[in-house]
Amino acid sequence: MHLSDIDRRSAVPLVEQVVALVHRRMAQRQLAPGARLPSIRALAESLSISRSTVVDAYDRLVSEGAIHSRPGAGFFVGDRLPPLSLAELGPPRAREVDPLWLTRQALESDQARWRPGCGWLPAEWMPHDDIRRGLRQLARRSCALPTLTDYAPPQGLGALRQVLSRRLAERGVEASPQQIMLAESGTQAIDLLCRFLLEPGDCVVVDDPCYFNFHAMLRAHRVTVIGVPFTPSGPDLVHLGHALEQHRPRLYITNSGLHNPTGAGLTLAVAHRVLRLAEQHDLLIIEDDIFADFDIQQAPRLAALDGLDRVLQVGSFSKTLSASVRCGYIAARGEWIEELVDLKLATSFGASALSAELVLQLVREGAYRRHLNLLRARLGDAMGRVNLRLRSSGLEPWIEPAGGMFVWASLPSGLLAKEVAREALNVGLVLAPGEVFSADGKASRYLRFNVAQCTSAEVFDLLDSTLERVAGQQ
Repeated sequence: MHLSDIDRRSAVPLVEQVVALVHRRMAQRQLAPGARLPSIRALAESLSISRSTVVDAYDRLVSEGAIHSRPGAGFFVGDRLPPLSLAELGPPRAREVDPLWLTRQALESDQARWRPGCGWLPAEWMPHDDIRRGLRQLARRSCALPTLTDYAPPQGLGALRQVLSRRLAERGVEASPQQIMLAESGTQAIDLLCRFLLEPGDCVVVDDPCYFNFHAMLRAHRVTVIGVPFTPSGPDLVHLGHALEQHRPRLYITNSGLHNPTGAGLTLAVAHRVLRLAEQHDLLIIEDDIFADFDIQQAPRLAALDGLDRVLQVGSFSKTLSASVRCGYIAARGEWIEELVDLKLATSFGASALSAELVLQLVREGAYRRHLNLLRARLGDAMGRVNLRLRSSGLEPWIEPAGGMFVWASLPSGLLAKEVAREALNVGLVLAPGEVFSADGKASRYLRFNVAQCTSAEVFDLLDSTLERVAGQQ
């Protein structure tokens, strides 16, 4: 075990890195059953870490049963090793750049130091103190005991649905609390709606490019996906009309405000035309609005113009509050909610009562509003600086987004996003290549950047060197 096995710049604590290192050596069969581990002193010196760190790591490994100690003799590998991992025996095998490639790289890669391609805010931007205070207050309330242990009401916490109804009304969406159902997340909400509305073999229209997980989810539902080019003002109406006439799709899934990945917003004229086409072709629309709270200009919403007739709207607090506090919602026709509740009970038995109570408390006491005000200001500042820095690196933003966290930028001529993203992984940089957002490969020269994850100068230093290497390889 060598000094290079430890990354002091990583957010992972040193103790956890040492534990992972021993597990990795065992999986690679570099530590055989019964083999003696380095002494506490020897390992601390070889890794240039404190002895107390090694003691804590060995204690954890002993408690897991991975190693055992012999008084006066030291620490030894246990008799039972984990299954042989072929992937650990050499360089990581290349995975095809598909819709889930980006998520896996951002969440699973041990080498990922910087994540400008991920779709969430940095941990230090989130309201940790407010969440801790809210959890303490919930734990102290005697009436909160069922919240800590019981299932949530099938449709979701009534008081939170009332708050959501008022918040939606501020955006022009008229939805009574009875027209709202809570879900664990925006992803679960869309999955439930796909289960509810689609049959295998149906046709679904999505924007091109669109959020990569739409492709993965729809593939799981075994439907045919048709991409419609997305413009700075919304879907290309000519292409959308042709797709509706030719394929007769059942459903259209889109972002109206702060489109993912482009950051664009729907104009009022395009929104009206989309709804006219939907009525003409008997089309239903899922409007994914999880970025609504980032939207400063409040672009037109299809659900507001449609009155929740053909449009079903989805929202979530995962991006703005916490990915660990799983709380999303569906706003839809009143007669559909009961069937959706039954479907939710059949597939997941409900959403988190604790998450719903925590969100309600943070919204009611004003902590969430104050947090959003700070977020919008920080994102606005980061957006301007990142656009300038991208241009200096030879990339060109597709538009200047009015808010949110995403910039969609084209690479210098001759470079492919997939090749750049793969090369960037070698230096710990996770990028979002356009191929994961587009079904037909039209976005192969684009990268999506999360401006909140690009505040360090090192991100662009690594990006510049990566671009130089890829260009030199051609």
